[in-house]
Amino acid sequence: MRDDAETVTLEMTPFLADALAGLSGEPRSLPSKYFYDREGSVLFDRICETPEYYPTRCEIEIMRDYGPEMAEPIGPEAMIIELGSGSSLKTPLLLERLERPAAYVPVDIAGEHLRMAAESLARRFPSLPILPVNADFTGEFPLPDPAVTPRRRVIYFPGSTIGNFPPPEATTLLRRLARMTGAGGGLLIGVDLKKDVRTLEAAYNDAAGVTRAFNLNLLERLRRELHAEVSVHRFEHRAVYNESEGRIEMHLVSRAAQSIRLGGREFTFRAGETIHTENSYKYDPAGFAALAREAGWRKEGFWTDTRGLFSVQLFTAQEPGA
Repeated sequence: MRDDAETVTLEMTPFLADALAGLSGEPRSLPSKYFYDREGSVLFDRICETPEYYPTRCEIEIMRDYGPEMAEPIGPEAMIIELGSGSSLKTPLLLERLERPAAYVPVDIAGEHLRMAAESLARRFPSLPILPVNADFTGEFPLPDPAVTPRRRVIYFPGSTIGNFPPPEATTLLRRLARMTGAGGGLLIGVDLKKDVRTLEAAYNDAAGVTRAFNLNLLERLRRELHAEVSVHRFEHRAVYNESEGRIEMHLVSRAAQSIRLGGREFTFRAGETIHTENSYKYDPAGFAALAREAGWRKEGFWTDTRGLFSVQLFTAQEPGA
């Protein structure tokens, strides 16, 4: 432990404020959006390659099989705004099917990962204007103006990220996205489906321990960036399906009585006490359609993989009050 003379004075950044608020709460938590620093982004890419993690493979299968069916209703000269773009693995499967897209706008909180992905796509699509935005898409952010005025704005929200939000927060986010696109705008979104518990829990507890490292990296970030005093090895990863809530829950479990010191405060933990780091809600088709409808979206298309594990869904923003 550092003595008082060595205490680091920290600027109150959003990360520090969120971490202090989460660790002060009951139950304790840390926001999942902070998974995605450079190390976390690399680990998530590795998660997507594990045999247990079905969403990425299923979504790629859907995009390969049904990309042309998705591109037709999106139409020509659309501006594609991808939220949480990460490595943009699935993006080419959409962009190569579109007719003269006006621009591609990847939005991601991890700046370096975003830059590398944008450069890679620029090499693959040299005539496409690529306008990256380094931002947290859960808040407000400005959109760039492409040289060609788009006919419509279309949000591309792949993966199962919408499942990280409790349904009321998901509705609020989807409502804000409808305002972003305007009436007639589009939303192409990945939605994980309800399925057997064994398949769900295996996806978040891979045998290689990659998801474990991804979860523990949140504590490593507290150490690296916020100078927290935390014994990372004294926490363990846990992911379980909460059937009553319809969600996978990820936690960091304290292996022993211990404390975390952060920002001049000390947070004590009992053995077995947890830090809740992520939810991943699973939906049936009718349930998600109802949630989207409440947020101002009309369902236009629904596609799934051959095993029915995952879905990609297309919506159109309605006129306010429609």
